[in-house]
Amino acid sequence: MNIEPIHAFDDNYIWLITCQGSPSCAVVDPGDEEPVIEVLDQRGLRLASILITHKHYDHTGGVAGLIKHYQNVIVFGPGNESISQISCSVADQQKISLPGMNLDFEVLSIPGHTEGHVAYLGNGVLFCGDTVFAGGCGRVFSGTFEQMSASLERIRKLPPETQLYCAHEYTLANLGFGLWVEPESELLQRRKQVVEAAVAQGIPTVPSSLQEELVTNPFLRVEQPNVIAAAEQWAGKPLKNNADVFTALRQWKDRDYD
Repeated sequence: MNIEPIHAFDDNYIWLITCQGSPSCAVVDPGDEEPVIEVLDQRGLRLASILITHKHYDHTGGVAGLIKHYQNVIVFGPGNESISQISCSVADQQKISLPGMNLDFEVLSIPGHTEGHVAYLGNGVLFCGDTVFAGGCGRVFSGTFEQMSASLERIRKLPPETQLYCAHEYTLANLGFGLWVEPESELLQRRKQVVEAAVAQGIPTVPSSLQEELVTNPFLRVEQPNVIAAAEQWAGKPLKNNADVFTALRQWKDRDYD
């Protein structure tokens, strides 16, 4: 399996999945069809399937154009969100196979950013949409803070070597907020320097490993005493559990940083 980014809009990544020896391919969260068609035509690839993580237009806006341009494309996506082009609704723990590619993934339900957000886990990678970002996490829109907290807890328990393929290049800004929460973290400071250098050269900072997130992403560190202390100081009250700490961190970033 090979995974490559197709750039869309200002900071979106559409992930292209290919396999050696096969003309079939898949894309994840195509918000725009034009850059996908351009890359696939250049490479002589045939789009066989689309994986959608959630309903937002910057993740689904290109689906109609792609299924019109290519024939017999299977569109996987959450069955409990309003995405009209889905041809194969998916649910938690469902196994899917990408046609023509001999690749299997497990669906994980990770609501919070939206009410039906899913991720696709397999082959050592997680396509996680807008739930967890490199250095951060997504905003809570049509889901709840409690759902988002539980979804991040679920991701935290995956094998640490899992590669996280999120859908946006937000890493540098996310690490800036991380340093608000943990200003003394040498790991965060070093990661920010590496990311600054990559961004300056136009190099994607995604994917990241779950292990890297566990030591530098405040939203995956809600059990750490210094993260709890920072969240409590901002909230101005004791926080009794992980969900409360997460909620304080997310609201802090929403109100004071973003």
